[in-house]
Amino acid sequence: MNQANDSTEMGKFIASIQASVESLPASRRARGSLVPDSAALELAIKLFRSLAFPGFFAAQPNGASATVEHNVEQLVRCLVPQVLAAMHVAESSTPENAPSNQGVTARNAPTMSHNEKAAATQAAHVVAKLVSAIPAIRALLAADAAAAFDGDPAAQSVDEVILCYPGVQALIVHRFAHELHDFGAPLVPRMLAEIAHRRTGIDIHPGATIGAGLFIDHGTGVVIGQTTVIGKRCKIYQGVTLGAKSIEQDESGRARKNYKRHPTLHDHVTVYAGATILGGDTVIGAGCVIAGGVFLTESVPAEHMVHGPRAEITLRSKGDSL
Repeated sequence: MNQANDSTEMGKFIASIQASVESLPASRRARGSLVPDSAALELAIKLFRSLAFPGFFAAQPNGASATVEHNVEQLVRCLVPQVLAAMHVAESSTPENAPSNQGVTARNAPTMSHNEKAAATQAAHVVAKLVSAIPAIRALLAADAAAAFDGDPAAQSVDEVILCYPGVQALIVHRFAHELHDFGAPLVPRMLAEIAHRRTGIDIHPGATIGAGLFIDHGTGVVIGQTTVIGKRCKIYQGVTLGAKSIEQDESGRARKNYKRHPTLHDHVTVYAGATILGGDTVIGAGCVIAGGVFLTESVPAEHMVHGPRAEITLRSKGDSL
């Protein structure tokens, strides 16, 4: 009897969940609609690392040249379906018309129509452009690793930096994701960036433009917003935010899109731990040093130091009452 009652109650719960799914169309995908596969993007990141620094993250039993060829072929096979799936998401972002909450990933996509084949060609073109950019990406990442070694007295070798430093790991993903973002691939760059964010504690929007030789030391809690521009050989320490001021809204009350909201740092800028720099019109000139804990919303001319009021320090004997 109790079992029958439990079954009836469970049926009510299931019906309630089903009704919730139908009443909140923005939180579901249509039957048969493609979504990028997170596991495939995890594989893409492994391939990014192997292509950025061959031999560091995987063995090369057949030599460097053969391994590069194999990794590129794997990357293309992995990424093209994910970019195509993201294009489907971008084109079908009207879930109110969706008949069901069932979706499929790019791993088990249905047979494509003629229009979908054209989209697949476009996705393949985007990934081919990414592959063509790999030599330039590798040069940027080599400069990032060298900057970390040069800037950290605790680093014993560049190998240690490449293998151990979360800032380098975050930048590997960012350099590839940024190219995909610039080539117009929707969604996939953000998903890649969020995987890196979860792994490293460093949040870099793929739209951010970052020059060669960035050193992110420690990295935990660093936030670099979408329209941030960072010049060459800059240093950023843990807890730094390069963010936006209060967000402008459009006539519908939603956050305004597609305008410069985040700061610009020129070459050789150092930003110490816990500093916050906000605003699209905030420009930090070359060679500036921003002290830890500073909250900054205005531009600074080149070769200046910015610091807040000196903290008052009181020394007491351990036996004294507070």
